[in-house]
Amino acid sequence: MDVDGSVILPVVAAAVYREEMAQAILTFKRRGQHQLENALAKGLGRALRSSLGERTNVRLVPVPSSAAAYRKRGFSPVHLLLHNLWLHRELAGFVVVDALTKTSWLNGGTMAPGGVAALPRVVNNNGQKGLGRGQRARRVRGSMMSRITRRRLIRGQPCIIVDDVLTTGATLAEAARALHAAGGIVLGAVVLSATSAPDAGGVVPEVRRGSDGHKDLEKNKRRKDE
Repeated sequence: MDVDGSVILPVVAAAVYREEMAQAILTFKRRGQHQLENALAKGLGRALRSSLGERTNVRLVPVPSSAAAYRKRGFSPVHLLLHNLWLHRELAGFVVVDALTKTSWLNGGTMAPGGVAALPRVVNNNGQKGLGRGQRARRVRGSMMSRITRRRLIRGQPCIIVDDVLTTGATLAEAARALHAAGGIVLGAVVLSATSAPDAGGVVPEVRRGSDGHKDLEKNKRRKDE
């Protein structure tokens, strides 16, 4: 996967986004069902271990949900899965750092925080569904930045980006850009599932612990009524 057209970002996926897996992820993201959470977390955990082997002390940086999605669900799917892995002691050697946040588009998309030039936003009431590679890239460019209070935890440290579904790679590329700008060393990304891009001819993209991390996970515990 290309980042800014020059850097290849290796990505490991737990599964291909189709049929039962696609339905399971959609149901989990909409309802946060406990049984699905356990099953999906195990898959994500295997992908994480596969991507890093024996390497330890790596920062796991979840891709943030949009404010609208968080208000609708009441939780972040990626954070919830990481919290599940932590509860089951599956994150030994990793440090989860909630280092990224979504930004606001300024002046019609002409400039994003940190001085990053941003192209005009693509209007689509269905989020990124149905958008091609170029449209997704334009939509997310400049949409993330690092949290000021977490920069010291990722500066000069090896980082793995964690997300639920990989489609075109635009979201991961933007997360990698924001981490790199904050001084993080981006090793790659791990996703729960990967799907073919809408304009890529059906080709699936090539995919092959600390107190602060615990706090990041704690804030995404399941609500009692879920």
